[in-house]
Amino acid sequence: MTARLLTELSAPAIADALGPDSVLVLPTGAIEQHGPHLPVATDLITAQSMAERAVAEFGEELDLWLLPPLAYTKSNEHHWSCGTFWLSAQTLMSVLHDLGSSITKTPARRLAFLNGHGGNSALLQVAARDLRIAYGLRTFTMHPSLPADHGGKSPESELGLGIHGGHEETSLMLHLRPELVDMEQAQRWVPEQLTEYRHVRFGGSVSFGWTSDDFGPDGVIGDASTATAEHGKEKAEAMLTYLGEAFAEVARFDPGPRA
Repeated sequence: MTARLLTELSAPAIADALGPDSVLVLPTGAIEQHGPHLPVATDLITAQSMAERAVAEFGEELDLWLLPPLAYTKSNEHHWSCGTFWLSAQTLMSVLHDLGSSITKTPARRLAFLNGHGGNSALLQVAARDLRIAYGLRTFTMHPSLPADHGGKSPESELGLGIHGGHEETSLMLHLRPELVDMEQAQRWVPEQLTEYRHVRFGGSVSFGWTSDDFGPDGVIGDASTATAEHGKEKAEAMLTYLGEAFAEVARFDPGPRA
């Protein structure tokens, strides 16, 4: 039995267990190519694993409840590759809207998207506001760690440009699911040409439309060759610490002025 997995309860038990400040945690992953060394479920595994760990660790204290993950999401930047299964933006928005409507049938009024795939982020932020307006839910979009193209960090060896299948993701998977990683296939594909641009770059002030095959034939954007399970363990521990702090704020967040 997974700790505080909502779908393992009966309908009456859900009605009894939840309240308006209960936080429903919805992991959002992706099924998409991650180069020749990682499984296509990498983002799903990351989102689900970290959500499970966070809810197990902090669920009782913060009244967190885990929903089953969304596996198929917005991944068309990898549309060119075998193994990528993706939804259109319109379909994903409709799915999220319908789930928000379903949540209103429970006592819970807080919903947190725990997102493991950077390609979902913009749509989740739009959905969060739409669900707030449509249903009065308190909605939140968060990541186990911030991707480099969203202002997060990647190692100096990746020039801050490691965003897909590189050192960080590969290390994390070596910790979470090492049997699914083929380090003999791990390579360095860092888009060093982007350092020529000050503003138009990953994490820069000007974003740009891209597909992962713009940067190399295998769709990797980073340096997987340097990944280690030890670093992945450290990263997972740091993620869990962060999620505990973040969920503590989510559980009590109220943007209104104090009386």
